[in-house]
Amino acid sequence: MKLYHGSIAIIDNPTFGKGNHKNDYGLGLYCTEHLELAKEWACSSGKDGFANEYKLNMEGLTLCDLTQYHILNWMAILLENRTFDLSASIASAARDYILKNFLPQYADYDIIRGYRADDSYFSFAKDFLNNSISLEELSNAMTLGKLGEQIVIKSDKAFKALTYQTSISADCSIYYPKWKSRDQKARHEYKEIKEKSNPFEGTYILDIIRQQWKNDDERLR
Repeated sequence: MKLYHGSIAIIDNPTFGKGNHKNDYGLGLYCTEHLELAKEWACSSGKDGFANEYKLNMEGLTLCDLTQYHILNWMAILLENRTFDLSASIASAARDYILKNFLPQYADYDIIRGYRADDSYFSFAKDFLNNSISLEELSNAMTLGKLGEQIVIKSDKAFKALTYQTSISADCSIYYPKWKSRDQKARHEYKEIKEKSNPFEGTYILDIIRQQWKNDDERLR
């Protein structure tokens, strides 16, 4: 598998155990299979960057593909790793319920594939926790703006299977506007969804809690 990691720095020797624990799926090297997307991510801070290219030998590695899981499983992992503002009582109760009932066993996988929770996606998730959008609307929002999926190198074994190839320059004047446009497109499309939203249709987090939905609930299918 060919992977790209967008960064302001050249990373020719990615090291297991380094990085930010508060990323979407915890500590790891966050990559994409798409060069242009990696360049956008590299310039998301408004500075020039690099798309660091690697080859990953998948032999013997385990993959957790969260795009094949229910959106509540993705939400549970996000809640375990990212910092949310849970000032509203419903949001706090929602967090506890989702973590208790929908958190999958993902920590022991070598690699994780899943949605990238950019700022816009993160706001969608918070709205769901605050009972502002339905489960169906949250699921639809995951495709808005095509912010992309990410592949995360998690284990020491997976890091050892990575081979650095090269680092490709990413010009901020070109790729920061592309990154910004993609995020704004997602927000604009989401705003349209919320304006058309009917609070009497769909399943909300309060419904899920009151009806005691579980991970094997047929209503999730």
